[in-house]
Amino acid sequence: MATARASTRVPATAMFDALVVESIVETADTRTLVLDVGPHQPYRAGQYVSIDPHQFPALGSMTRYLEHLKGRVEPPRAYSMCSAPHEPYVAITVKEEVYDGVMAYPPLLSGFLVHSVRAGDRMAALGFAGGYVLPEVISADHILHLCAGSGSVPNVSMLKDALGRHPNLRHTFVYSNKTWDDVIFRDLLTQLAVEHPSRLQVIHTLTREPEQSSAAAGALRGRVTQEVLGAVLEREPNTLIYMCGPAISVWDRRAHALAGTTAPPRFLETMMIHLKSLEVPRDRIKMEAFG
Repeated sequence: MATARASTRVPATAMFDALVVESIVETADTRTLVLDVGPHQPYRAGQYVSIDPHQFPALGSMTRYLEHLKGRVEPPRAYSMCSAPHEPYVAITVKEEVYDGVMAYPPLLSGFLVHSVRAGDRMAALGFAGGYVLPEVISADHILHLCAGSGSVPNVSMLKDALGRHPNLRHTFVYSNKTWDDVIFRDLLTQLAVEHPSRLQVIHTLTREPEQSSAAAGALRGRVTQEVLGAVLEREPNTLIYMCGPAISVWDRRAHALAGTTAPPRFLETMMIHLKSLEVPRDRIKMEAFG
């Protein structure tokens, strides 16, 4: 993973007894959980918290069953924060993972957090961690946020933070989803673009939206292309790129290895192919895989 000279210095992690203040519906399969974690050490935009499934009695049987199958203890799951450090609460956004027939085991925690956790519930959360953050000194005029699906979560945190703390820094948020209804933070991104018209451009690309749809007016149809990226980089040559989204998983690689085939590139691999063709230096790119 290339870094954009981001600082590796992060605060020590701590366990928080978090109260769920609000559960916000983002899309049909995605919720933002707003957490009151009490007094806490500062975190950096783009970081995550970890949640241990063992604390939830409703998951007890499934957790023990998966541990029996795997022969190991189920680890905590990491969820990026969409909140920015200046905001009063810590907020994580969770997209439900669904068993796809290729994974070796069904997902354990995300569906429970999306469909069962509500305001007033409590949970333990370990935070804060992660190096997918903007550098403390930004040697660029522009940040290209290149996201797909729930990969938008840490980038929204960085965007909100940077719009407040770095008044001379411009942003382009290129966001790929299947349909308009799948776009997480749709209203928030629109609001931020209206509030900062000279500093933020949002470009939506939709891969499965019907052509006759009027709801997604202004969005591009199809995948993020090299031409789209090239136009942004031509306009903003002094750019750092932060991209987050699906990548080839270990299960993909194993399944294709057994079949004697090669796993096709997913979002991050495809974007790297485009950026390499555009001759973007590797040290101007930082990646984080989701999904």
